[in-house]
Amino acid sequence: MNSIGRKLIPGIILGFLVLVALAMIGDLKQVGEVFSRFNWWMFPLALGLTLFNYGLRFVKFLYYLRLIGGEKIPWYEALRIFVAGFPLAVTPGKVGEALKGVWINQSSGVPVGKGISAILAERISDGVAVLLLSTLGVFAYPQYWPAFGFILILMMGLIMIIQIRPAALWLLGWGEKIPLVKNIMVHIRDIYEGSYTLFKPKPIAIAVGLGMVSWFGEGIGFYFILTGLGLIPDIKLFGLAVFVLSFSTVVGAVSALPGGLGAAEASIAGMLTLLGGIPAATSTSATLLIRLATLWFGVLLGLIVWTFSLDFLGLRKQNGKMD
Repeated sequence: MNSIGRKLIPGIILGFLVLVALAMIGDLKQVGEVFSRFNWWMFPLALGLTLFNYGLRFVKFLYYLRLIGGEKIPWYEALRIFVAGFPLAVTPGKVGEALKGVWINQSSGVPVGKGISAILAERISDGVAVLLLSTLGVFAYPQYWPAFGFILILMMGLIMIIQIRPAALWLLGWGEKIPLVKNIMVHIRDIYEGSYTLFKPKPIAIAVGLGMVSWFGEGIGFYFILTGLGLIPDIKLFGLAVFVLSFSTVVGAVSALPGGLGAAEASIAGMLTLLGGIPAATSTSATLLIRLATLWFGVLLGLIVWTFSLDFLGLRKQNGKMD
């Protein structure tokens, strides 16, 4: 529990500072005025579409569990693992998400490395999905081509390297001969074996397809927030909302910052102003609202699950007491 807490605290503090900084940059008084005019009926719609995103991503998570041998995990236990992992996204570099591999192992006996491979595959397939969603936007705003191309090549290159099995097995065998790393190579081999299965053409196509639909849902939620702030509801605003949220999600992911904090917010607010000509106070307010409806909503759900998942936190009840 102490270890998990130490990993979460920096991310939570950073998240608070980012929210405060955003409000101040957008002019606190003006941001307050924008919030006072916001149609709050749009916020539940955004939360509902975030849940839609989580629902489809959970289907993908179940699919991945079956592929790595975790078919013995009941769907409700898999859901507990999935949602409990949300707060781990705000750990530095998201390294805390590796803990989900331990939870998968405890629930099914699947090696921790294979469980971690499912987490990696989930993240990479989500990255490819949001990149594809932002494709039309990149055509409309060619200044984003360099960043788009670099990230796409990086992700596709990683998938291709994993699928070149002889080379990967040679590297694993070579690593097992190095004294400093040979003791952890068994886990790295498990991660590779799981990744090799999950990144085959059929699984990656299914995962990316589910990811595109799920993240498109969050883009619609962002559109509702923008219209709730008084912006004209038209196809141009809709396209801008989907593109900005998709591309900013990738920016936050590759930044390796906890939950993409700072990078994602700056990207969302900056792109809304630069590309959409939206006033700074409105862009800032939209950024605050969508991050509350997505990242921090997920963290809250995960923390709620933690309250009845003491085994995940290294705690368990004995004779009415916790140890």
